[in-house]
Order: sequence, then structure tokens, then C-alpha cells
Amino acid sequence: MTVHGLTKFADMSPQEFKSKILMKTLHANYNRKVAKRDEEQSAPTRAVDWVAAGATTPVKNQLQCGSCWTFSATETIESANIIARKISTSTWLAPQEIVDCDTEGSGCEGGWPSQAMQWVIGEGGQDTESSYPYTGQDGTCASSQGTVGATIRSVVQVSQSESVMYSTLASKMPLSICADAEPWQDYSSGILTADQCSNNIDHAIQLTGYNPSQGGYWIVRNSWGADWGENGFIWLQYGQDTCGITSYVAYATV
Repeated sequence: MTVHGLTKFADMSPQEFKSKILMKTLHANYNRKVAKRDEEQSAPTRAVDWVAAGATTPVKNQLQCGSCWTFSATETIESANIIARKISTSTWLAPQEIVDCDTEGSGCEGGWPSQAMQWVIGEGGQDTESSYPYTGQDGTCASSQGTVGATIRSVVQVSQSESVMYSTLASKMPLSICADAEPWQDYSSGILTADQCSNNIDHAIQLTGYNPSQGGYWIVRNSWGADWGENGFIWLQYGQDTCGITSYVAYATV
């Protein structure tokens, strides 16, 4: 059951929430196809939890800036490098560098995580958070003054299927995904079901796990701080393309 209530965004109108927190700009060079639902396939029975496995950094906060795409990309790069034992969970990378410097994206207006990760490849790595702190607003690029904290070799797109998403999540690493997060404004806890949202993609997040109980649900790490939702996470119903989470799925290699 989904529990809705007074969240940290309760003082915002739906219009304010959408304009201040969610993405406004999504570039046409990435597809937003609606995948076929995997209703005919039974839900997986084995749990996956990359947070418990120590493959993620702590939940972060994008503040009032539609920079979620830079956080999704950054978290994916961090996880790839943590799993490869190239950095530790205490090494945070800098989403602000992508906000300020990636001209293919639109900073606080939005962008695609995959494109951001390609930008990091072209730059030869991503700076550390300590050398390029997050401000929550568009700024002037200062990449040359930062310290590179990690690199990636490639970005892999994953098929638009929840069963493929599950097998990739279980065998590879946490995944960068996108979703319709407009109904998440008053989410407090529990499993958000498909009938509560649409496929209008406006938010990028990290898929960190799966739980087979209660029919199966995805464990999604958000970037709105640990004081939102399930300690910074949201649970989404499996097998129904809930909130359009199959529309974009990717991971990084090192």
C-alpha cells in the first residue's frame, strides 16, 4: 500500500513542484518509447540490494534545481567505480561539474543521464565533489580547477523490458533510469503502483534494488534527500512499467 502525506514539498503547488524540482527539457535525440509490460512473466523471486552490498554513496539532495539527470549519471559512475574497487563509498563525484560544463544538457532545466556520462568520458573523468561543490544552480564551468575522482569507459543502454532490467541489475550494477515523478510530491512510504502515475518522463534516478515481497517492487534511489520517502528511496510496483521506468535504462563500465 502506498502512503501519501505531508512531505517536505507540501508547501508547493503541483505547478511549483514541477517547475522547481522536475526536469523541463528533454532532448529529442534520446527515445522515450513506452515499453511493453512484462505482465505475462512472473516476478523474480530473488532480492537484489546494491545499497546493502556497499555499492552506492549516501542519498544526496539536488535542491530546487532540475539537475536530477546529473545526479543519476554521477551515482551510476560512482557505483561502477565502487564495484570495480577504484574508489570507496566516501568518494563523492561532482554533479555540479556536469550542470555547469555539459553544454549538451540544460543544467537545472534538465537533460539525459546517458549523454552526461558520455560527456564525462570525453572529458577524461569526473571531478570530486570536494573539489567542485554542489550549489543547486546553474554556474560558470570551472572544470579545469577541479580534481578528477573517477573515470568510465563506456555507457551501455539496456533493453526496455523489466525482466531484462532485473537480470542486468542483478548481474551488473545499479542502473540509471528515468520516470514520471510528478505523483511523487506527496509520497511517504510503501509501493507506488502503476495506476498512480503516467509515462511522462520528467525525472532521472538510480535503480538500486528489487524486493520480491508484495508482488515484487523496485527499490529506487532518489536525489531529494534522505528526509523524503523511504529514507530517500521510493518503491515502485514491478511488471507494470510503473511511472515509465523502462523508458530509459543504462549503466557504465570502467
